[in-house]
Amino acid sequence: MSEVFLLEIGTEEIPAHFLPGILEQLEKGAHAWLAATGVEGATVRALGTPRRMALTIANLPARLPDRVEENRGPSAAVAYNAQGEPTKAGQGFARGQGVAVSDLVIREGYVYAVKQIAGAQTGAALSDWLGSLLDGLNFPKNMRWGDLDVRFVRPIRWLVAMLNEAVLPFTYAEVTAGNLTRGHRFLSEGEIVIPAAADYESVLAQASVIVDPAQRKRLIVAQVAALAEQEGGRALMDEDLLEEVIYLVEYPTALCGRFDETFLNLPKEAVITPMKEHQRYFPVVREDGSLLPLFITVRNGGTAHLDVVAHGNERVLRARLSDAAFFYAEDKKQPLAVKGEKLANVVFQEGLGSMRDKTARLASVAAKLAELVGAAAEKEAVARTAALSKADLMTNMVNEFPELQGIMGREYALLSGEAEAVAQGIYEHYLPRFSGDELPQTTAGRLVSLADKLDNIVATFSRGLIPSGSQDPYALRRQAQGIVQILADSKYPLTLDALFDIAMESLAIDADRQAALKQALADFFGLRIRNLLAENGTRHDLLEAVLSSPAVLIADMLARATALNAFSELPAWPSIVQTFTRVANLVKDGAAAPVQAELFVHPSEGALYEAVRQQQQKAAALLADRNYEGLLGLTAELAEPVNALFDNVMIMAPEAEVKQNRLALLASVRDFALQVADLSKVVME
Repeated sequence: MSEVFLLEIGTEEIPAHFLPGILEQLEKGAHAWLAATGVEGATVRALGTPRRMALTIANLPARLPDRVEENRGPSAAVAYNAQGEPTKAGQGFARGQGVAVSDLVIREGYVYAVKQIAGAQTGAALSDWLGSLLDGLNFPKNMRWGDLDVRFVRPIRWLVAMLNEAVLPFTYAEVTAGNLTRGHRFLSEGEIVIPAAADYESVLAQASVIVDPAQRKRLIVAQVAALAEQEGGRALMDEDLLEEVIYLVEYPTALCGRFDETFLNLPKEAVITPMKEHQRYFPVVREDGSLLPLFITVRNGGTAHLDVVAHGNERVLRARLSDAAFFYAEDKKQPLAVKGEKLANVVFQEGLGSMRDKTARLASVAAKLAELVGAAAEKEAVARTAALSKADLMTNMVNEFPELQGIMGREYALLSGEAEAVAQGIYEHYLPRFSGDELPQTTAGRLVSLADKLDNIVATFSRGLIPSGSQDPYALRRQAQGIVQILADSKYPLTLDALFDIAMESLAIDADRQAALKQALADFFGLRIRNLLAENGTRHDLLEAVLSSPAVLIADMLARATALNAFSELPAWPSIVQTFTRVANLVKDGAAAPVQAELFVHPSEGALYEAVRQQQQKAAALLADRNYEGLLGLTAELAEPVNALFDNVMIMAPEAEVKQNRLALLASVRDFALQVADLSKVVME
């Protein structure tokens, strides 16, 4: 018989952004339990709403499979004496494992206790497991209630634990599981009986709860899109907002509201931000992207009195937009540069001066970066962008809506008569703001963004505030990732080492502290580079091969990883890797000594020497063009003469000079390959 298991944890309302992670943990926990118990073919689903998280496992057997458990004990030499009789150590191990000494098995020099364990009844095993499942859940924030020691995301109000029609014995946080659930807070009354675990979703649907997040998403997307189309527009449904709305409601019903067209005179973002960030509304635009004076929101309930609900939402948004209109009018009374002068009264970080001091550092760092990347023509735009980059922090609009920093800076710069390049640079210097965000594309935006993020990171590190674990209050990981992405996208010839030096000079960090600080920064950025290469689809061992190469430009690392990924698909790849791994094993670290042709004994030595020389000549143009796939091709061609050398001579010859010369020859091969990657790091299955 196919068994269906259900666990439901009913709680007070859970924050929407907590739920996806919680449901993912429940699903992973279920898969781990199935793997540990040997159950195959089961179907796991994690479901949830603001008031509940649920786990269902279908296609379970009534009884878990029998399994064999093996535990390794002491070595055979310790477990048995010279006469083959069990020692006290062997007897003690057998006794501790609950097996007879005669049943111990010797394998690979060790004794093993092999036990045949009969599968338990599935219901009993599930009951034993549930407590550890709940204890193992991690939440962004925990709560305690009453005098309980239990910590959970929100107080637990009811539990359901069932296997088919049977209730499983389980108690957690002094709440005993049963077969009673609760429906929608306003559209359903009282407790509801779940006849069987398989009926869970249908029972809740009758109580106005759509427990499957995927189904709620389909309903919300369809309803919002239909309403927008009725109004002659298209709803802006970004994934983050959509996901949040999905986990804010149990029974979604979309409705449309309107606002006064005069608010469309505000910058577009100043209207959209209060809608999305503060009210969780979906803006609606025309085909040309211009805003329509309406919004779509999703109600947690049915269709009754939608006009009243819409009116209430319109009043709230009207107040928000009225504030925005007032702030915008006030901000326009002064040029952006005047706002920037007030930054002298705002502290950046303790001991690191004011925000005005910071903008002065940004101007200095950005100017030096401009020189290094050959951007002399944009020097004035870069300097002006840096000087005005933080001025919008002193505006009323950004003070009320912090999400608009940079956006309003661009708007106010244009209104103040600043150049388009400066205005765009002010906006772009905050980019990227989150994972997957757009990157700055103008020179001013890129260089000031690099300067700003670099100053934030190095300044914070200099105070000893280095992110650890999940603690990163200054969002330094995100900013470091942004620097890495900008360098990769722009292909600027800037090394991290040079960036660190410029930032530390700007911050006047003592010379005796610089070495240790630079090492900490290098380690910190190294993890970000690994993330970038991994996101590019680079396999772990290929990633290590690229990072072991001495090249330091991030754009080059990305290009080399791409080339290596492509080359690893070739049929000859395993033999090439084997050859160069053998070379690396023979050649120690360090610079290659000069090769002396007069010491060659066999023609294969001269053939390899000439092959390396020819490849080096060809490589110059490929290196200039950063054609790493071509360089890998040249490297692969060296495998044949290297193998010929191995076949015909003994590398570790008895004559010291001959041996050292052959090792120098192999070192030149190694160094040629290292222009792309250290192929000895590649793992072949």
